[in-house]
Amino acid sequence: MKDLKYLAAFSIPIVAFIGLYLKGPFVYLTPIYAFVLIPVLEVIFPLDTKNTTSEDATKKLKQTIFDWLLYLNLPIVYGLVIFGIYQATHLTIETYELVGMMISVGIVLGVNGINVAHELGHRQTTNERFIGKILLLPSLYMHFYIEHNFGHHLHAATPEDPATARYNQSVYSFWFTSIFRQYMKSWSIQKKLLKNTNQDFFSIKNDMLWYAIFQIGYLGIVFFSYGTIGLLFVFASAVIGFLLLETVNYIEHYGLLRLKTKSGRYERVKEIHSWNSNHIIGRIVLYELTRHSDHHFKSTKKYQTLNCYDESPQMPFGYPTSMVLAMIPPLWFNIMNKRVPREMIFQQKTN
Repeated sequence: MKDLKYLAAFSIPIVAFIGLYLKGPFVYLTPIYAFVLIPVLEVIFPLDTKNTTSEDATKKLKQTIFDWLLYLNLPIVYGLVIFGIYQATHLTIETYELVGMMISVGIVLGVNGINVAHELGHRQTTNERFIGKILLLPSLYMHFYIEHNFGHHLHAATPEDPATARYNQSVYSFWFTSIFRQYMKSWSIQKKLLKNTNQDFFSIKNDMLWYAIFQIGYLGIVFFSYGTIGLLFVFASAVIGFLLLETVNYIEHYGLLRLKTKSGRYERVKEIHSWNSNHIIGRIVLYELTRHSDHHFKSTKKYQTLNCYDESPQMPFGYPTSMVLAMIPPLWFNIMNKRVPREMIFQQKTN
């Protein structure tokens, strides 16, 4: 029964549905739940540093319930998007209600859409990767699959990685640099992949081209079916969703840097190059994303078997709380800068 704790990840879309259904001030239940109540609970609940034994890991890998908990996010995410569009376009609502609805759906897109897509994007089966890509569609961030798998995991914690925040860089600056650089780098990676297989730009193998077609088609269908308000709803929700992703990217590797070896190449990715958190609530709601060091150590490792390492830099708070702190740069710098290893700071200043 304890493995069913991950059902708590569905609490965010449930709260979002309640808010959209009741409307009025209730449309803001989701941001309050995600960024006020959950951070409070993270402070109350003790840390859980227990690791999964090899025997338990083997058992968990055989239990399909962990996979189905991910797959169920597909109908939940799309169902909530459709419900949100309907509520926004068929009912008389105030502007503040529309804003709250877009924020709520955007949070679901970030947590139950992109985050789950990230997990499935690392799977070995085509069907699971396909579900992951479809979950990225409503956030208009399908290129994330390419850049994350073929770029970030290769260059994490180096200046070459758009998704690694530099020491003393604010989250707002990071949003701009990461979003733009990741998209451009996705095209660069795609062109290399096509070149390696002797395919031209208009090849059926050009996934980036397909992503652009699917995303434009998605926006077009919404516009012609639900008009300007429907288009505004899905576009604003998508922006909220991928800004949440980029905020998570910001805290995952903030200020961390792989040092260069004598040969001039970067050392391999180690457990010290990702910020870890053992705060139990964030771990459950985010499908163990907070045990990020182990994820980078072996990216194909499933979420239910991720462990923590003593040598990994530990965040003083969980990921949801840290995302809130990141919104206030002076406070974030005051808390986190002193935790960044000195040698990493020195190398960044000399680069």
